[in-house]
Amino acid sequence: MKDMTIIISCAGMGTRLGIGTTKALVDVNEKPLIIHQLEQLRDYDDVRVVVGYQAEKVIEVVKNYRKDVSFVFNYDYKTTGTAASFSKGLLGAREYVVAFDGDLLVKPDDLNRFLQYDGECIGGCKPTTDNPVLMSLNDRHQVIEFSREKGTLEWTGLAKMKKNRLTPGNKHVYMMFEPLMPIDVIEINTKEIDTQNDYENALNWISNGYKE
Repeated sequence: MKDMTIIISCAGMGTRLGIGTTKALVDVNEKPLIIHQLEQLRDYDDVRVVVGYQAEKVIEVVKNYRKDVSFVFNYDYKTTGTAASFSKGLLGAREYVVAFDGDLLVKPDDLNRFLQYDGECIGGCKPTTDNPVLMSLNDRHQVIEFSREKGTLEWTGLAKMKKNRLTPGNKHVYMMFEPLMPIDVIEINTKEIDTQNDYENALNWISNGYKE
């Protein structure tokens, strides 16, 4: 665990969800989404939360749960993508960095398996969201292309990479990984909350014990 920094990017406005709050604070079974994530990361001692929209509220919620989390500010959250937030969290990070989208729920056992994987990896799942980024794989189960049009698995917003191989970006996190492909893919059970339909599916999924 000592060679890993986890960066949770939750600076965005959550516009497509349409409930007027950042997705990190969305209520999921009577607790904010960010708390679900932090509960699963309690064994990791370098966790960074990138904030922007409603930063004060996010910081308050996180600090009430856990005091040792670091906060990074993306003041340009209105005009930049998740890559900008993730990149801001890289300063002073450890050998491996984990990109963890602030709108992502992961089955606990799968997240543990992913984080403990020996080496770089990207999380993939069966396509479930309304507007997925898809991944094409080679015969070694490595991602070789990201696309909106074709692919067998959906990019989940979860990745573990060596910090010294990354070049900071401003748009989508997966674009930072494209020059480094092929990269091993770990299939995980997850739900991303992007739209109201995604949100309802995620609630049902968790209530059903992380099963469809």
